[in-house]
Amino acid sequence: MTLLRTIRAFSRSLPCALAACGATLWGGLPSAHAQAGYPDRPVKVIVALPAGGSADMIARTVSTKMAAELGQPFVVDNKAGASGQIGTPLVARAAPDGYTLMVSPASFLTTNKSIFKTLPYDPQADFVPITRLVNQPMVLVVKDGKRFPDVAAVLAAARAAPGQLTYASSGDGSPQHLAALMFGTRTRADMLHVPYKGGAPAINDTLAGNVDMMFAVLPEALPHIQAGKLQALALMSPERSPVLPQLPTMAESGVQQVELSAWVGLFAPAKTPQPIVERLQRAAHAALAGDTVAKLQASGMEAAPGTSQSLKDSIAAEIKLHADLVRAAGLTPQ
Repeated sequence: MTLLRTIRAFSRSLPCALAACGATLWGGLPSAHAQAGYPDRPVKVIVALPAGGSADMIARTVSTKMAAELGQPFVVDNKAGASGQIGTPLVARAAPDGYTLMVSPASFLTTNKSIFKTLPYDPQADFVPITRLVNQPMVLVVKDGKRFPDVAAVLAAARAAPGQLTYASSGDGSPQHLAALMFGTRTRADMLHVPYKGGAPAINDTLAGNVDMMFAVLPEALPHIQAGKLQALALMSPERSPVLPQLPTMAESGVQQVELSAWVGLFAPAKTPQPIVERLQRAAHAALAGDTVAKLQASGMEAAPGTSQSLKDSIAAEIKLHADLVRAAGLTPQ
């Protein structure tokens, strides 16, 4: 009798158990299916800088190629301001599904941690690096080439009137700002920082003569150098650039240990599934091959595809390096 009751109870519970099992199986399928079919709708690519700057340029170049590779639009969305603190948190808080990405300069994930007391995002915990996209040399440019024919003239003027020479940047903690800090710290030149909301407005005010100089990323300054509107004085690289072979390096200009390359990378929100990260990485690497390499070089950029882990390691190392530089410059976090 006891056995009969047990069999009947099991028979009554079996449909429910099967239903629960089916629900579990089917409940897990959408996520796996979504990953396998990724992307099946447009992808937003946030750039926390204005249109026209070098990060925006590379974002649009790579997005166009990735869209062709993956069969869905990659739409660049500029969210500029506050040294990346408007656009970057939007990606940190986005769903980790591969449909919100970020093309970012190094500074938002490295220098910002030393420049600001608090950030509305964690540079290391809130994002997964997909790949480095490009490296960009830094170049010292001036509007008044007669007043500043070379680096020595800049140093002489800075030392004669400490705190009077002005330089533009795309914001506190930006590559332009960091380059100037490195130059000022290593040469003991005291200059006044004038931050803007991006590389394009900073370049525009340098062109207008509203600031004395700028330590610019080469792609932003190159068209104006080639047009004769800005005078390039020295490149912050160990070697000369193939697009400006006549331009000396800082070392050749008598200033040692002042080398900096501003990289730009592609990121997704933390916890984005690894298959999606790998698919994006393959597409980005494909975008950085072929005719893109020559186009990037002509604009002053160097294609630099790499692994997620190598970019993660670079960020960790540069956070420490930039913190040391900020301390050496005597800056107090804002």
